[in-house]
Amino acid sequence: MKSICTFLLPALLLSATNAQQTQTAPAPASVTDGTLNEQSLGDTLKSIGLKPQKTDKRYDFAFKTSVRGEEWKFSMSAVLSRNGESVWVMAWLDEIPEKSSQVPQLALLRLLAANDRMGNGKFFAYIPANRRFVLQRVVKNKGLSSQSMTTVLQDLAVSVADEYPNWSVAKWAPQNSQPVAQDNVPNPTLGNRTQTSEKASKFGERKIQ
Repeated sequence: MKSICTFLLPALLLSATNAQQTQTAPAPASVTDGTLNEQSLGDTLKSIGLKPQKTDKRYDFAFKTSVRGEEWKFSMSAVLSRNGESVWVMAWLDEIPEKSSQVPQLALLRLLAANDRMGNGKFFAYIPANRRFVLQRVVKNKGLSSQSMTTVLQDLAVSVADEYPNWSVAKWAPQNSQPVAQDNVPNPTLGNRTQTSEKASKFGERKIQ
């Protein structure tokens, strides 16, 4: 009996593929009305204290903020759409397990449901090149200033934090299936899952992996 995962994962993959097809080459644009071109997008990110690294036409950067008393560190990217009419901002999330049997169908359904719930140009997608989930937001490329870009990034950060129970791969596995250390010997499989967006309590430096 085929798992519903066979249908759901391609659904997320399709949304990511369609998104990527519109993110390629930006058209030249004037910055006088807050419309960004490739160069001014990077300058705007720098103006709010970020350190963007350019990869092809995409800017990658770290974004730190506090969400409801918890400190979060995000790995984000920003890129212009091909026609230059919109800016795509994405937060990189967890890497999914290699085996489809380790991807619960309910977890994927929750991500699809979240796409409808969040609105405001935000949606989850799957990037097959590195097997990661991302949370993306698409904003119109007009009237974008340092202040408005900060607002966009903060809004995306809050949504990542709110949806953490849904996208966190570590939350998918039942508690009794987590690897444990025995006889005080560390289990080499512990803590191997990779998560790009992390949070730490304001009461300590504990990071949830």
